[in-house]
Amino acid sequence: MTARSDMLAHLMSRSPGYTLPRALYRDADLFEVDMEQIWYRDWLLIGAGAEIAKPGAHMTLQIGAYSVIVVRGADGQVRAFHNSCRHRGSRLCKTGKGASPKLVCPYHQWTYDLDGRLLWARDMGPDFDPSRHGLKPVHCREAAGILFLSLAAEAPAFDALAAAARRYAGPHGLEGCKLAHETTIIEKANWKLVMENNRECYHCSGSHPSLCVSFDDNPNIAGDGSGRDDPAIAAHLAKCEGAGLPSGFTIAPDEQWRFVRVPLLGKAVSYTLDGGPSCEKLVGDVAIRDAGSLLFFHYPNSWNHFLSDVVMLFSMMPIGPEETAVTTKWFVRGDAVEGQDYDLERLTTVWRHTNDEDRAIVEENQLGVNSPAYEPGPYSPAQESGVSQFVDWYCRVMTARLTGRALYVAE
Repeated sequence: MTARSDMLAHLMSRSPGYTLPRALYRDADLFEVDMEQIWYRDWLLIGAGAEIAKPGAHMTLQIGAYSVIVVRGADGQVRAFHNSCRHRGSRLCKTGKGASPKLVCPYHQWTYDLDGRLLWARDMGPDFDPSRHGLKPVHCREAAGILFLSLAAEAPAFDALAAAARRYAGPHGLEGCKLAHETTIIEKANWKLVMENNRECYHCSGSHPSLCVSFDDNPNIAGDGSGRDDPAIAAHLAKCEGAGLPSGFTIAPDEQWRFVRVPLLGKAVSYTLDGGPSCEKLVGDVAIRDAGSLLFFHYPNSWNHFLSDVVMLFSMMPIGPEETAVTTKWFVRGDAVEGQDYDLERLTTVWRHTNDEDRAIVEENQLGVNSPAYEPGPYSPAQESGVSQFVDWYCRVMTARLTGRALYVAE
């Protein structure tokens, strides 16, 4: 049996409302099917354009077997390329961020323009045609300051997501923000366990004391929008709408992404240990400090929080069947001054604690799943509807792609 047919058999055996079969969380061959069918095909959130604000600024990232460079060109456009020289394949840029007027291979100094064109290659002979040896492009799009890329030969539809991002996240002005802090942690767990843990707060009261100061773990608030019938929530969202912050629940037709604005707990206005502000300056066009949080989920790799004074982008990248890198980025208004308008410790403490707590949770989850005694268990319909929705999305997408059915709803 091939890995693809084995994957399909496991998907067909899953009971609705239950966790996945054990092999889908740990088998190396099935992990490669995940990479081929999802990670190498879908749009992935990778950060913000503000991280590479000036021409020549670039960042590199690893997506499975692929190394990618994302760079801002002299024309101001952000582009992405495979991080492999067209000479003998050396990486052009090491992992991380940098800035350079040209992309120069460190091996033999082949030199590329920021738009990927090969400009110079020494001693290649009279028949050598530089135009045939430019860097290989990767699909890259920016929406409301958020950067996405897709490794697919033909990128999936993007316009509906871009329009929703502009409407909901646009007022938070990510384009005019600056990166205040960034962390990456390695979680010894399958990427699906990482996402499942994020999609519920069933565990929050027992695991996240810092977060529970400000984040309401009521599942109706951030679930499918049903909590909007609550008068207090409805009043909060009406206030946000009146302040120019779109707040109605919206979800993609194929359920790959969603936007939902939620109030914070009590009088909290930001994710801090006392619920008070994390930065004195509000972001973008946000005019009210108690705007709560705009939650933006995008499968397979991100969950994000847009508040009145900080924007937080979370992204994950699988490293192996039981290993996932999780990156968190905190953005504040571009003219905010550290030590004057915000304190870095205060800004980051809650989610540094929460991330570390989540790492311990999912690693224990992985160890338990690895036991031959594991068998799929039921999700709580009251508390884990978000987890069930993610797993259902994963099963639908994988089944459709492995059987050749249509994948995306036309825009």
